[in-house]
Amino acid sequence: MLRNRLFSPTMVAALLGGAVVMIPTLHSFAAGGDAHGEYALTFLWIAIVLLAAKVSGLVERFGQPAVLGELLMGVAIGNLALFGISTFEPIKADPMIIFFAELGVVILLFQIGLESNLKDMTRVGYPAVMVAIAGIIFPFILGAYLVGPYLMPGLDTNTYLFLGAALTATSVGITARVFKDLGKLKIKESQIVLGAAVIDDVMGLVILAIVTAMVVTGSITAGAVSMIVLKAVLFLGGAIIIGQITAPYIGDLFSRIHTGAGMKFSLAFSIGLILAYIASLIGLAPIIGAFAGGLILDSVTFKRFRRPEFCEDLDDLAKSSDNATKEKLQSVVRHYDHKHVEDLLEPVGQVFVPIFFVVTGMSVDLSTFADTSIILTALGLTLAAIVGKVAAGFFAGKGTNRWLVGFGMVPRGEVGLIFATIGMGLGVVTGGVFSAVIIMVIITTLIAPPVLTAILKRM
Repeated sequence: MLRNRLFSPTMVAALLGGAVVMIPTLHSFAAGGDAHGEYALTFLWIAIVLLAAKVSGLVERFGQPAVLGELLMGVAIGNLALFGISTFEPIKADPMIIFFAELGVVILLFQIGLESNLKDMTRVGYPAVMVAIAGIIFPFILGAYLVGPYLMPGLDTNTYLFLGAALTATSVGITARVFKDLGKLKIKESQIVLGAAVIDDVMGLVILAIVTAMVVTGSITAGAVSMIVLKAVLFLGGAIIIGQITAPYIGDLFSRIHTGAGMKFSLAFSIGLILAYIASLIGLAPIIGAFAGGLILDSVTFKRFRRPEFCEDLDDLAKSSDNATKEKLQSVVRHYDHKHVEDLLEPVGQVFVPIFFVVTGMSVDLSTFADTSIILTALGLTLAAIVGKVAAGFFAGKGTNRWLVGFGMVPRGEVGLIFATIGMGLGVVTGGVFSAVIIMVIITTLIAPPVLTAILKRM
């Protein structure tokens, strides 16, 4: 009884409220101190973001994935200033928090790559390509040639093109997190969505580069477009082919130094980070490189490393068991042998991945809802954004839940924000248009997790 009272929602709210009251005082001490005080303040922000993310896990009691709670918690914290509470505003501009958020999404896509099977993704290659192409064409046409001109007449053609480009984006991180939370990464629909989202990301970046070049130079050559596409294809193909050939030799080399879990974790994580860096060098999103890094690593890479101790214990137990029990124990051992790298990475993901989603939610400014015309435009954009991606799901082929694939492509997340921000920097996306795009990003980001969860549960 005492334990229930201590950890009741009222008590948790009181503790958080007390923390909010105390933070301005702590901030004043840090501001008057040296660099160590500033670092310590960042430590406090990290702790607050992590605790907020864990408290938001209450949404799981209502059958919703944790990512939805993290996004909503971020929206709530990021908009407290509207009620006169500006305590947490420095979090949005803290460079270390921003870095940890970016690291979080890289880790997430690396985890998704580790848990994905390249052979399974190859089997759904054709439907993934078709879904990706349709998921680019439909939203772009709806945004650039229908919703934009009709709801916001009189704007520059380049503005409409950027609007269409913003609608083509897909935030694979959000959808992937939903599938991961619900243990559905292995189903066919999940593989189609992941494959399509990666292709979609590459094609979206190509469109962004083309539209940006048209704004800056007034035109773009076929050669420039071909070069962008060629770089993307060569990176993904080269990373997967060369990586699968060389990874076992790299694993063997490092196992000669040490065969412990620390070496296994460091090697795997470093490969993911290196490929994320290489992807950024050639103009691709780092998350694509991280995903490719996870795809190329398999159990063969780490066959000379020490196995988990409990696997050794289960093997010993299997030797003295009857045949039926022995087969069950050996099946469990094979499972954990294969998943050991994912298990090692899981605690790191538990720290950094929630930071990304909370910070993404904090970037949402609810004050944009105050303008009715912007809201109407945003609702039109949102409808086009949802219809365009859901329609693409019907290209997933027979034997799949096309609604699941379509809604899996819906969330725009941070990718949509990036498109809008670049357009604003170039001067072709005005404040009103930017606000409308932000609202579209908010709704598509928040609507996807509960809809996906509902569809998966019905399946």
